[in-house]
Amino acid sequence: MNYEIVILGSDANAYYMARCAHEYTGLKSHLLAINPLSFTKYTNILTISYHDELWTEEGFLKIVNQYAEKSVYDKILLISTNETYTEFIAKLNDKLNQKLFYNKISFDLLHTLTNKELFYKTYKKSVLKFPETFYFDCKKSKLLPSTISYPMVLKPANVVMYNHLKFEGKHKIYRIENENELKNTIDLIKNNGYTDRLIIQEYIPGGDDCLFDSVVYVSKKHEVKLISFAQIGLQERTKTMVGNAAVLINGFQTKTGNVEKMVKEIKAFMESIDYSGFAEIDMKYDSRDNTFKVLEINARQGRCSYYITPLGANLVETMVNDLILEKELEYRFLDEEVLLSFVPKGIIKKYITDEEFKHKALELWKKKKIVKPMIYKKDRSFLRFLMLRKRLWNYYKEYKNSYWR
Repeated sequence: MNYEIVILGSDANAYYMARCAHEYTGLKSHLLAINPLSFTKYTNILTISYHDELWTEEGFLKIVNQYAEKSVYDKILLISTNETYTEFIAKLNDKLNQKLFYNKISFDLLHTLTNKELFYKTYKKSVLKFPETFYFDCKKSKLLPSTISYPMVLKPANVVMYNHLKFEGKHKIYRIENENELKNTIDLIKNNGYTDRLIIQEYIPGGDDCLFDSVVYVSKKHEVKLISFAQIGLQERTKTMVGNAAVLINGFQTKTGNVEKMVKEIKAFMESIDYSGFAEIDMKYDSRDNTFKVLEINARQGRCSYYITPLGANLVETMVNDLILEKELEYRFLDEEVLLSFVPKGIIKKYITDEEFKHKALELWKKKKIVKPMIYKKDRSFLRFLMLRKRLWNYYKEYKNSYWR
């Protein structure tokens, strides 16, 4: 093997990409990160180095290039696991060491996906459908939207800027119940250093079971080669994690939306913008017009994207075949059923409200058609066992005390 795999980040996304690499090659990947996180701290499938300056553009360029220069391998597959590193790669493309291989897209294109305001405005007339959206400029705006009824959703347009802020009461997404709450939340975000636009969006009726996830891989020739389509039964409940799937089933749905039509629209859209690499599309089914409304497109694999690996679409193998080995990939719509769960079975039984979805989830669990991204039988240590056990028990407290209903 004349290449190695380097992963940027240390969260759950980074762990399961390391797991994909280990399942594919049997070898350890190397992790570059700014600090230890529990997901990757107690692992036997990674070598790790931490760098405080990796979170800055200049530091990122220096650290990644120095690593490439010292590597004994001819090629290095570079995998980003969050928006910041993805933007750095796109912005610094012409300055990165030529031994580094990654999906190349322009920074301008990437910005239309990572910046939520640009995303909704740029692709308003595309084949995709979006919720009604209002934009609030933290530097200028004083007027609040009058056409969107409560409850509504509030989230940052500039995800990269927002991710660099730390403050008490910070949420990934805010569900707003009234005008007073809207004003207070905007003030909280502004007063803690956020200076860009905020997205104020209609709340599409329905619970977690109306949320859907699609993982897409677009080859370096800008052709879609993989698409999945999964229904979410539960999303995470902590303030910084709402919007991430905790339980989903691929190849199954309890809603009447036209999946075949939506898959064709996703494929057409991703190829029309000359994208390359993995993307995760978050959607919500709208029973009012029987359509899937796109909430956002993550310009990378998402936190729950591991579920396509047991369907024969190992994420790392896909990237290696396309970027390193330059193999011609065949198009696949991944419609096989598989359950993904970050939570214990007791949470599924107690908190999933869609009875048909719950029945299918428990059936797949019983049939062992289930994947748990963080639990890998070839990566066992006592400290990792304790960490994972603690996380599973913590879910009971998180769902019991959830602010998001």
